[in-house]
Amino acid sequence: MKFQSAEAISAVDLEPPGCAVLVVGCGNLLRGDDGVGPVLVRHLWELGVPDGAQMVDGGTAGMDTAFRMRGAQRVVIVDAAATGAAPGTVYRVPGEEFAELPPLHGLHTHSFRWDHAIAFARWALGDACPTDITVFLIEVLSVDYGAELSEPVTAAMNTVIDVVERDFLAPLRPAKAAEVTVEFTADGYLRLDAALAASRFASDAVAAIVQDDDFLLIPLRGPRSGGLLLKQRNPAGDRSALVHEVLYGRIPVGVQRAYWDDERGALRVPLEVTT
Repeated sequence: MKFQSAEAISAVDLEPPGCAVLVVGCGNLLRGDDGVGPVLVRHLWELGVPDGAQMVDGGTAGMDTAFRMRGAQRVVIVDAAATGAAPGTVYRVPGEEFAELPPLHGLHTHSFRWDHAIAFARWALGDACPTDITVFLIEVLSVDYGAELSEPVTAAMNTVIDVVERDFLAPLRPAKAAEVTVEFTADGYLRLDAALAASRFASDAVAAIVQDDDFLLIPLRGPRSGGLLLKQRNPAGDRSALVHEVLYGRIPVGVQRAYWDDERGALRVPLEVTT
């Protein structure tokens, strides 16, 4: 058996990989609305994680959250709140407001939550602690064991998802071109290049329909929405889906121009009228 020398071991980089945006969902999935943070992270996974972002189910392990922050440029923490406000109320709070609260004196792992994590990270990580930290808190209705998310908390969660996508994740996604090209194959596959797939169809879940003389490819929120899945067809990240049943013999074989239709929220490919 061979062992590494002390010099070789010391040369190993033990630092976690940095990222542009770290999203951490905290809470207990077993206790109704208290699980809103981890549930939100699962929805963000389904929407597609852009390069440079990391999504973490922080559960109830606040100390893990603290060390996860190392190397991140921006951090988003999402958790439930119980302040007595109306269920579904959303608070957006700059992380520096929690930097000194609660006090760390006498803290132990069983009582360590995300609000301790910010103060602990500033102490433990020093200059490596991110300075751009945003906390979203969602007021709960019920934290009963085994319960699903309540309606007001679900609605609030979707609002936070939209804000996180707009303010933190969208800048990491490829630019959205209004005019692109797609390819149809004779055996009924639609092919998209990696940039188009990542910018418009990051969740890989789509609906395909023919409307009048247009083929429409509509992004869905994730695989649980149904529809077709865009499968990765090469290491470059290009995607494909089998659409021959949708086109019913009207497959426009070859490379075709496509246009993003804002009104219909879909990629539109004009089909030539055939007789």
